[in-house]
Amino acid sequence: MASFASFLLLSLFFLNFVSSFASFSASFPLTSVPIARGSSARNVFLSSMRARGKMVRRGSTAAKAAMPSLDYKSSFKYSMALVVTLPIGTPPQNQQMVLDTGSQLSWIQCHKKVPRKPPPTAAFDPSLSSSFSVLPCSHPMCKPRIPDFTLPTTCDQNRLCHYSYFYADGTLAEGNLVREKFSFSNSQTTPPLVLGCAAESAEAQGILGMNTGRLSFASQAKIQKFSYCVPVRQGAGAGAGRGIIPTGAFYLGRNPNSPAFQYINLLTFSQTQRRSPNLDPLAYTVGFTGIKIGGKKLNISAAVFRPDAGGSGQTIIDSGTQYTFLVDEAYNKVREEVVRLAGPKLKKNYVFAGALDMCFDVSPTEIGRLIGDMTFEFENRVDLLVNRDRISDNVEGGVHCLGIGRSESLGVASNIIGNFHQQNLWVEFDLIRRRVGFGKADCSKAV
Repeated sequence: MASFASFLLLSLFFLNFVSSFASFSASFPLTSVPIARGSSARNVFLSSMRARGKMVRRGSTAAKAAMPSLDYKSSFKYSMALVVTLPIGTPPQNQQMVLDTGSQLSWIQCHKKVPRKPPPTAAFDPSLSSSFSVLPCSHPMCKPRIPDFTLPTTCDQNRLCHYSYFYADGTLAEGNLVREKFSFSNSQTTPPLVLGCAAESAEAQGILGMNTGRLSFASQAKIQKFSYCVPVRQGAGAGAGRGIIPTGAFYLGRNPNSPAFQYINLLTFSQTQRRSPNLDPLAYTVGFTGIKIGGKKLNISAAVFRPDAGGSGQTIIDSGTQYTFLVDEAYNKVREEVVRLAGPKLKKNYVFAGALDMCFDVSPTEIGRLIGDMTFEFENRVDLLVNRDRISDNVEGGVHCLGIGRSESLGVASNIIGNFHQQNLWVEFDLIRRRVGFGKADCSKAV
């Protein structure tokens, strides 16, 4: 998993362009990619890049076409990120992309720094695809101050639309904005979609942007819903590929398990709220109401989990962030209770990667015995139970940390429910009905 982070937004100019795409449903093979050893603290936790620019307008969701009868499902390996292998181009080339519900613009590796290997590890070679094209500088998207699109674009020396993006950890990804097809099967091929084609990036894979923005893959391809089931990660920790890497399931389109799901409606925002400096209006924002530890409801106001006048405090369901992060008022209450229950066992003066400071030298079983189960409470009486055996993660050298950090350590003002706390759950994003569904499952058996 790499240092991704992202809320990349989109131009209103593309409404007609996007709405012309055919609706379809598909699924892809997924694998896990470990964090590079040189990654910074934010690389460990954010695999979606959170852009710091103001978000002006809300992107539209997928078009409301009839649900296709054909649905696709695939398995994936989960380590710290969900990395989907997609067939892109004509003929298709397999490309690895992090499945990221927290970002918009999808991009692939097009530079030559990655050695040519058998798919899916090779960078994309545009010269081998007959459906590849690059956006010229004259394209409406390649202009400054386009609503819903904060990614900096310029005109390069070849008169092509060039983008550059700095991640939260300071690394750079840049290249050209292009159009290219996704070819899932002979009968399931998208029209050319707008993508980034990275000419320079420190990352090993690209991003599949799946938020509600008009340039996200989900919106451009008119995906009406998608879902994944994250299996329990046993002993893998935050290091590169330790422990057993389990297998989960991923759907694009209808999920036959969805009748048993519990749903939370996405929050809606006024035009004034959407202009708030700390709000991401394109994220999957839900009504988070409280936290229980060991059966005790913590004294945290529900207002802490909703955006304030400046947009701080929204709660986001994000597949691209590893752990869960809470704003200060909520985090302090959680830490206070953990200290009360297990203070003598806390590892003193230890902070993992600058973000996790509730850490222990004892076993996960002992941590669970001291602290108990944890429950995240949402609107509609939807509760996500985090079993005591899964509240901590092996981060390094036998040190186990609770999978909860302070949002401030990432430079964000949001509550983020990461994939660590989505284990053994179906998580479905319904773009038509604007809701997120959860369903209990043994995700190792969902493939």
